[in-house]
Amino acid sequence: MEPARSGAAQVVALVVFLGLSFGAAAIGGAFTARSVSDWYPRLAKPAWTPDPSVIGLAWTLLYPAIGVAGWLIWRAGPSRAASIALSCWAAQMILNAAWSGLFFGLRSPRAGVLGIALLLMAIAATIWTSWRVSPGAAWLFLPYLGWVCFAGALNVAIWRLNV
Repeated sequence: MEPARSGAAQVVALVVFLGLSFGAAAIGGAFTARSVSDWYPRLAKPAWTPDPSVIGLAWTLLYPAIGVAGWLIWRAGPSRAASIALSCWAAQMILNAAWSGLFFGLRSPRAGVLGIALLLMAIAATIWTSWRVSPGAAWLFLPYLGWVCFAGALNVAIWRLNV
């Protein structure tokens, strides 16, 4: 049996997972900032496109939840199942940042569709693999999955409107 992780280790790990989550947000934000003032406003968008403030609020709530979910998986203790779940968590973080690079950085809604499809698979895999390690982590990922499904539909609509 593994010894319990100390309170200090728990706090450090939580800060690391939140830092990784906000790091992905910062990378995505850097790609977004380059296009949001000139390229993105000129794109045709569906009438149901949310206001940018709604998008910002959603991500402001989701990124901490993603970080806490990773921490909850880690906190469950070392095991093969936890290692797999953490690998899925890391993959979805990479794909999260990559989507912004594909859509905004490359200015390619088409590439964004591919990126968001991969991201959705990685989020689903994270939920699936984390469920048996930390159901709380899996629950924290459900709003994220819902938001990325919506973002995926929006990405597809923008791509189709701008072909």
